[in-house]
Amino acid sequence: MIKAILNQTKGDRWIWLIIILLSLISVLAVYSATGTLAYKRGVGSESLMFKHLLFIVLGFVLIYFAHLLDYRYYAGISKVLMVLTIPLLVYTLVFGSHVNDASRWIAIPGTGLTFQTSDLAKLALITYLARTLTKHQTNIKDFRSTVLWLLLPMGTIFILIAYANLSTAMMLAGVGVLLLLIGRVSFKQISVVGGGLLILLLIVVLLGPRRGVYINRVKAYLHPEMQNSDKTFQQNQAKIAVATGGLMGKGPGNSTQRNFLPHPYSDFIFAIIVEEYGLFGGFVVILLYVVLMYRIMKIVTQAPKAFGALLAAGLGFSLTIQALANMAVAVNLFPVTGVPLPLISMGGTSILFTSIALGIILSVSKDVEEYKEENSGKAEKVIIGEIPAMA
Repeated sequence: MIKAILNQTKGDRWIWLIIILLSLISVLAVYSATGTLAYKRGVGSESLMFKHLLFIVLGFVLIYFAHLLDYRYYAGISKVLMVLTIPLLVYTLVFGSHVNDASRWIAIPGTGLTFQTSDLAKLALITYLARTLTKHQTNIKDFRSTVLWLLLPMGTIFILIAYANLSTAMMLAGVGVLLLLIGRVSFKQISVVGGGLLILLLIVVLLGPRRGVYINRVKAYLHPEMQNSDKTFQQNQAKIAVATGGLMGKGPGNSTQRNFLPHPYSDFIFAIIVEEYGLFGGFVVILLYVVLMYRIMKIVTQAPKAFGALLAAGLGFSLTIQALANMAVAVNLFPVTGVPLPLISMGGTSILFTSIALGIILSVSKDVEEYKEENSGKAEKVIIGEIPAMA
């Protein structure tokens, strides 16, 4: 059965291996980090672990089916996603569940589950940008017919996400600008896009409902000597976790800071990994993400179609930038952002949309393999056909 499944999986084998390893790390880390959460909810850690494991299994199902679908279909799907995304983001801002003065989730009636619309927005915008850049390569320098139709959706989604989740909006904007660079948009026009996004950023930071939160986080980062528990508590507890982990860590399940960190199973799960598995464990996690990006960049450079290359690049940048941001926060290199660690942090929406993104990347990789096989076959036919003539 396992052999039959392996025969049905296509795409970069290294990426498949990295997905499996990150999922295993996730199971161990989440099981250890949810002890306090389980106690507060009055349930066993096993119930939370089972729920998390269910999302991981569903993630693998999504990866499998997403990688079987020809990635070119996602060009058409991107238009539908954009039509759905913007109204959902507006609905989330107005009627979404409010947590820490932020409205990021929509409650799914009758399930007890929540849906984070920014995850859908990331997938929608990246596929839309890849499609638009590919479609308008012949007039890519024209501002009115091309760049304006890139700036408008980027700006709209940025402002709608930024009011509740500035860090996610900034990372998505950065991915968008990188795609514009890869898509041959001129530096002058990219500067116009960047300037527009910067103006929107200032509006959100200075006038948005969470401006006080942003200011306090930056102050806490710039002034670590502050001992105000409301402002530096998370960073201090994360630093203790990292510092006490040592070279090889305290061992699986032996974290103490999971009892003090507000979100040890999501935002600060990397600190728990370092505490339990040491610098060695942290290095392994970082290495896995670096190798993942390297393999994705190989796919980008070998993709026979521009849409596939742009799609894989955008999704790859989105995953790795988010991973690096999460880990940088855990070790106090960045201010607190509140983004999960892809494929490792607990969170159903994040796992499922990350899985879809990886499935799409593997679909592009599958196309690269098929293209190589076709061309190698043609080359062999040409060589064989030339042998009699040469003789």
